[in-house]
Amino acid sequence: MSIQEALAEAEKRSLDLIEVAPDGKPPVCRIIDYGKFRYEQRKKQKEAQKKSKQTEIKGIRVRPNTDDHDLDFKSRNALRFLRHGDKVKFTVIFRGPELRHKEIGQKQLERFIANLADYATVDQPPAWRGAA
Repeated sequence: MSIQEALAEAEKRSLDLIEVAPDGKPPVCRIIDYGKFRYEQRKKQKEAQKKSKQTEIKGIRVRPNTDDHDLDFKSRNALRFLRHGDKVKFTVIFRGPELRHKEIGQKQLERFIANLADYATVDQPPAWRGAA
């Protein structure tokens, strides 16, 4: 129908003529109550915000000489983070002479990955960063 007919129909019903799809051929309009339309749009937006979850990246840091029990404790913490829906970044920090024994840090990473293999997958393989 033409724009004039649509406006007359909207006026007759005491509603608003709203352009829904201006890019369409022909443009699509609706005869609705604009206040109610805006209210429902805001309600949908708030509902979508409630359902969306921001994933956090939780960091776990250890040294190459961290004891087995401490590593198990950190693994349990990582498991708790994963169940909560967060991601976990595991970092082995080397200082001074520890850099000569990178294989120990590699073993720490492998053990940590093995502890959580049933609950998580590795997004990024281990990588060396910093002075090396």
